[in-house]
Amino acid sequence: MEFKFDHNKNKQFLATKKIALIIGYFYQDIANNLLLATKNTLTTYGAKDKNIDIFYVPGAFEIPLIAKKIAKKQYYDGIITLGAVIQGETPHFDFVCNECSHGISNVSYEYEVPVSFGIITAKNMKQAIGRAGGYKGNKGEEAAIAMIEMIYLINEL
Repeated sequence: MEFKFDHNKNKQFLATKKIALIIGYFYQDIANNLLLATKNTLTTYGAKDKNIDIFYVPGAFEIPLIAKKIAKKQYYDGIITLGAVIQGETPHFDFVCNECSHGISNVSYEYEVPVSFGIITAKNMKQAIGRAGGYKGNKGEEAAIAMIEMIYLINEL
């Protein structure tokens, strides 16, 4: 038997699902672009505004703690994390990226809730903009699709 989300047949899949969005707003313009694409994607699959809660945190490093608190409540069917980390002159970039990704994956494993990774990790602002609706697409849309497919698979198991 195969289990795969059918994007053509499941346009109302999220009609009753509760979704949490966590946004690191350090790079506000990028965060806004990610949020817009994420909400548009969720709406395409039937999500209702009343079932989407948005949590703003200062930056990517703070996302895992809020994701854990949200997952612990067992209220949401899925969590989408959004933000950007742009490499600078110090190793700060590496520490933030590592802790953010590690923390987000731990939340997913510990609470068995889909937590998608919509954090842009870029060498420079041009790359970040390119991944927030520019020449490389939008990481917010990708994160929403990943979360939708994971909710589906978890429901099937």
